[in-house]
Amino acid sequence: MRKAGYISLHIKMTANTGSKSLRLRIAGQTMKCSTKGESVSLQEEVLPFPTAGGARTHVAGQTQDLHRNLTWKDAFWVTSGVPAGVLFTIGGVSATIGQPAWIIWILAILVGFAQCFTYAEISGLYPHKSGGASVYGALGWVRYSKFVAPVSVWCNWIAWSPMLALGTSLAAGYMLSNLFPADAAINTWQVTLLDLGFISKDLTLRINSTFVLAVIFLLITFKLQHSGASAAARTQRILGIASLTPLVVIALVPLFTGDMPSTNFLPLLPLMHDATGASVMGSWNSAGISTAMGAMFLACWSTFGFETAVCYTREFKNPQQDTFKAIVSSGLLCLFMFIAVPIAFQGELGLSGMLAPAIVDGSGVGAAMARFVGGGVVVFNAIVVMLVLSILLIVMTSMMGSSRTLYQASVDGWLPKYLSHVNEHGAPTRAMWTDLVFNLFLLLMSNYMAVLSISNVCYMIFVFLNLQSGWIHRLDRADWPRPYKCANWLLALGVLCGYLDLVFVGAGANFQGENTLRNGLIATFLIVPVFIYRHYWQDKGQFPASMRKDMELPHARAGVLPYLALLLAVAVIWISAKLTVIG
Repeated sequence: MRKAGYISLHIKMTANTGSKSLRLRIAGQTMKCSTKGESVSLQEEVLPFPTAGGARTHVAGQTQDLHRNLTWKDAFWVTSGVPAGVLFTIGGVSATIGQPAWIIWILAILVGFAQCFTYAEISGLYPHKSGGASVYGALGWVRYSKFVAPVSVWCNWIAWSPMLALGTSLAAGYMLSNLFPADAAINTWQVTLLDLGFISKDLTLRINSTFVLAVIFLLITFKLQHSGASAAARTQRILGIASLTPLVVIALVPLFTGDMPSTNFLPLLPLMHDATGASVMGSWNSAGISTAMGAMFLACWSTFGFETAVCYTREFKNPQQDTFKAIVSSGLLCLFMFIAVPIAFQGELGLSGMLAPAIVDGSGVGAAMARFVGGGVVVFNAIVVMLVLSILLIVMTSMMGSSRTLYQASVDGWLPKYLSHVNEHGAPTRAMWTDLVFNLFLLLMSNYMAVLSISNVCYMIFVFLNLQSGWIHRLDRADWPRPYKCANWLLALGVLCGYLDLVFVGAGANFQGENTLRNGLIATFLIVPVFIYRHYWQDKGQFPASMRKDMELPHARAGVLPYLALLLAVAVIWISAKLTVIG
């Protein structure tokens, strides 16, 4: 059987050819190369030629690599777990803002959808890379700062990886609360290991039944991923159909029955608290606007997640077309789900129901949604089981995306070398093990909302850096082929959304707990010593050869603009934090 080969062309023209260009057509791809006497690296130089049977040779010095066996449909099903993110924060958003929660969800997913077009463009620039939008965005920043670029990659991973612990713990909570009474010993026993109150109030490390069952779910998910993305995608397709069904049913049933009184949605006044701590209707003063920022901060954590569709560019059979199709199709799915499900949920329960403790902490969301459908005990249990599957689906999505971010960050020289390994199935197993161990630690934590909020500070910083990389790439790599190029107004809208996201961080983070903003910023910069170890200790101050090729630029046209963008970002967060009023 003939094996796939790789083409690596490097052209150096020294003759006086003026400003003409040379076009090469290789394997159906037309590439334009400068002929101004500069060394030119082809953007597609590591793409394999497809062959019958899918066999492949490997880059010198490597025994395995990620396999090109996915289509955009596979990525769509992999990311179909993202809508389940609404189960994590639907109660928290309502507890923050009150009656206008359904408007917050609409605004949050619209912002997320507007951002996806920038992601689609920059991911097309690097069809030979895995790891998602943060990797492509980091390559825009690296020419201006070695330290800003790894922050982007790190913040993406630190935001996605905790989804493994959050998801499996929520699924375990659903199972335990439906199988056993709330006061049963299995639901109440707990062994406290360590008090972490200095990080967040009442935060501890502990072992209980939720931890044990969540670990079992986590190990099952790990096993399903061990055979590579293609096999996992097939499992995701099955789980996707099973898990999206209850969310769709829950979203549509109240719409058809019409059992959603307008009083559950109006008046659109923010939730405040009086001197005794009781919830009351507020007004749109500075405290009300600040509250809306806190709700947007939380809702964006769920609604932005479909950007993980571009994590699989290196594994797409046709990355030039599949990348755009994957993220836009996933975005359209999320656009529907993140609007319909919160509206149905709030319309059914009303404000008082949304503020119930079991809804706010997420443990009772599954049971509440199952009751919407009716049909007796059998239907109730079937819906709960499918909701558990939907949560495990987003856990699989998170593990696939976050492990590939670790893998590519290691290949590119951001993180330690040991993460570059993949097994015979093309699965980045050492990155997956790192995810697993990290989340076993997170599962010990007693307050998962604190974990979510801290990781979201990191996530929004990644989103900002990535959206700004769109215009940096436009300036610095204007002549690079782009399978998809978003309209200028969409690119500008993405830039604006990036700064708006930072407003949500500065003004809204501390609504989810005292010192959340501080803790999130500390978590953001934990990458610095890790990067110093990799870059200056392991690599002696040099990036890997493959990374240097991606960094090659005849002219860095962005000039001082990236630095000005960073200064403005710091000012936006600082001013937003100073002006916020927590009522």
